[in-house]
Amino acid sequence: MQDILQNPWRGAGLALDAPDPASDARAVAELLALCPAHAVTPLREVTELAERAGVARVFVKDERARMGLGSFKALGAAYAIAREAAQQVVGNDWARALQGRIYVTASAGNHGLSVAAGARLFGAQAVIYLAETVPEAFAARLEAKGAQVVRVGATYEESMAAAEEAARAPGRTLLSDSSWPGYSELPLRVMEGYLQLAAEAAGQIDAPPTHILLQAGVGGLAAAVAAHARAVWGDAPQIVVVEPAAAPALIESIRAGRLVTTQGPVSAMGRLDCKTPSLIALEGLSRDADRFVTISEEEAAPAVALLTEAGLATTPSGGAGIAALLAGLACGPDARVMAIISEGPEAA
Repeated sequence: MQDILQNPWRGAGLALDAPDPASDARAVAELLALCPAHAVTPLREVTELAERAGVARVFVKDERARMGLGSFKALGAAYAIAREAAQQVVGNDWARALQGRIYVTASAGNHGLSVAAGARLFGAQAVIYLAETVPEAFAARLEAKGAQVVRVGATYEESMAAAEEAARAPGRTLLSDSSWPGYSELPLRVMEGYLQLAAEAAGQIDAPPTHILLQAGVGGLAAAVAAHARAVWGDAPQIVVVEPAAAPALIESIRAGRLVTTQGPVSAMGRLDCKTPSLIALEGLSRDADRFVTISEEEAAPAVALLTEAGLATTPSGGAGIAALLAGLACGPDARVMAIISEGPEAA
């Protein structure tokens, strides 16, 4: 690992102008029960990873087939859009509940798929801004879901700025998976959707984990899972947040005691390559996470190979939590580790 930081704000959290992440998954479960594409994803025990890491047990929440979209992100924006549709639907005409609405966002791929799928389901349109570094395979998948794709900038931050500007036009709604001062309501709902994953895992594991490893880009997934874990298991699990060394947005913000924007090269962990954290996520993780660590590009690659051998093919982003474990994260021989395989392998 490149950097390790014990969280000095653990328990109290930073005093940021942001809401706390939600921790109760019941509202999410109620809406998802209406969705024919919804199915619980598996929690798998992987003995070969436990042996390689020198710990007692390793469990991975396998999000690679979530709702047919290939990642945990299917739970986020689609849930936020479904909440708005539930407020507008007339009778049972869900397919036209949001007709005329246009949702605009920036994405490294998976969030955009969730926006596109949710918009299409309820009669809205989606416009997704992508940086030039996002693989063309993701753009093709977005277009197949009916979204308009716009390429802007070399980084996620540049595409986000373009999306924010475009969303100022009449009839358009910005639906980001990040948050900042003055913009929190919809991102809070996106993060709330991720609680379904956390609630499923808590019900599937046979005893509380000692360690929970959570990869982070802007931090929405990590903050949602951490909030639910604290609600269910209290202070017992050690929660570790894992970022690319090229995009250490959360660890540097925790170190500084405020939200900071970081600099770095493009990372192969593309869905985690976010240089500025979500304000809501930073608020939650400053309270709930125990440690923040970064991993190098060279440390991410072997984890992908080992996960593939174990029948869990993914990307460097999807396997980053396991990469930290295999890179020497101190857990101890009796550790029961839980991690998330957050997405499937990239299409050719």
